[in-house]
Amino acid sequence: MLTEINGRVAWVFKEENFDIDLIVGVDNMKTQDIEKLKDICMENYDPDFKKNVKEGDVIVGGVNFGYGHPHYPSGRALRALGIKAIIAESFSPGFYRGESTNGFPLIECPGILEIAERWDSVKFDWESEVLSFSNKDVHLKCENIPQKTKALIQAGDIITYLKENRLKSI
Repeated sequence: MLTEINGRVAWVFKEENFDIDLIVGVDNMKTQDIEKLKDICMENYDPDFKKNVKEGDVIVGGVNFGYGHPHYPSGRALRALGIKAIIAESFSPGFYRGESTNGFPLIECPGILEIAERWDSVKFDWESEVLSFSNKDVHLKCENIPQKTKALIQAGDIITYLKENRLKSI
């Protein structure tokens, strides 16, 4: 079963081609300490981000979100703080591939930047692939998510997915 996405919009990145590395800073791309990554996550955007974000919240992004070199510390920091998904107009292919294999839900939702504001309440229905804004009574149809991507997300990461599927084929 896919994890429910039901939370608030913790941040909206409106710019096109947002480089995901900026979430923890490019100087921290080799940092492995998850506590340090959580501590510095989003500090250049909102120093109180880590205090205000709650389990289940989401990040919203613009066109080609995740542009640049697909490093993983920013995604790790967001997940460790409770972010359940990134919902964007579209994703950079390298970022999409990398974070999907890490089991992080990335949902393409055209028109989201016209609607989403920080702290809106959102819920994503995996079956209908519709994103609902409960505080606005707005529903957006998102792009179809391939079954294999859903299976990766459900497994939690590529290693678990491969182990589970290899055992089924033996």
